[in-house]
Amino acid sequence: MKRKSRFPIEIIGIFLALIWIAPFYLMIVNSLKTKREIFSNTLSLPETFNLDNYIQAFDRLDFVQTFFNSLLITTLSVIIIIIFSSMAAYALSRTKSKISTVIFYVLVASMLIPFQSVMIPLITIFGKFEMLNRAGLIFMYLGFGASLSIFLYHGALNSIPKSLDEAATIDGANKFQVFWYVIFPILKPITVTVAILNMIWIWNDYLLPSLVINQTGMETIPLKMFFFFGEYTKQWHLALAGLTIAIIPVIVGYFFAQREIIKGVSDGAVK
Repeated sequence: MKRKSRFPIEIIGIFLALIWIAPFYLMIVNSLKTKREIFSNTLSLPETFNLDNYIQAFDRLDFVQTFFNSLLITTLSVIIIIIFSSMAAYALSRTKSKISTVIFYVLVASMLIPFQSVMIPLITIFGKFEMLNRAGLIFMYLGFGASLSIFLYHGALNSIPKSLDEAATIDGANKFQVFWYVIFPILKPITVTVAILNMIWIWNDYLLPSLVINQTGMETIPLKMFFFFGEYTKQWHLALAGLTIAIIPVIVGYFFAQREIIKGVSDGAVK
């Protein structure tokens, strides 16, 4: 009886899984076909597995350099966001005053400001300082990612008693040592959550890099894929092979880090 009651749910689950898998099936299968095969039958399996598509796409994407650009920008941005946001949240949570409260609410309110409303003046200002490059892009990511990160850290820090700070201070630690060696390790679950949220956003971001990166060889994967699709719009076998190559790092990264990701998100939710 219990099995029968779960049967409709299982059917719905299988149906939803097939819908979710369908685009990946079409992408991978058609990336292994010739141009003629794609237009003759999109849903069928390839007659022969054509790996030349991947070799050409890998070369024309300049994938090694593009992957390095995305990895460098994402890694440095996330590290900087974590360091500055956690320290700012610690200062705001431990300093109970009207000024700290106002600063915190201003930071939270800034999350409501859409990027499109500050896009043009931001690029204009950074252009005057000649910061339309990778360093400028990382600095912008810090500005846009800090508000949510500070909000998450601030909530976690409110649950950590101040007695830990006082005990470390009595033992001779200064404020930086109290934060870095006592408080920050306790924040590991929320740090993983902050890292995941910012990594997903920065790695997949197209709009900001398209406005900031204007030099050949510095493109991120989403930006390079945009140019690649524009160039090979009618050559779907190459475009789909390039798209498959672009998502491989994400899948591999999740495969190796899935335990930490799931644990960090669940622990962060409990916090």
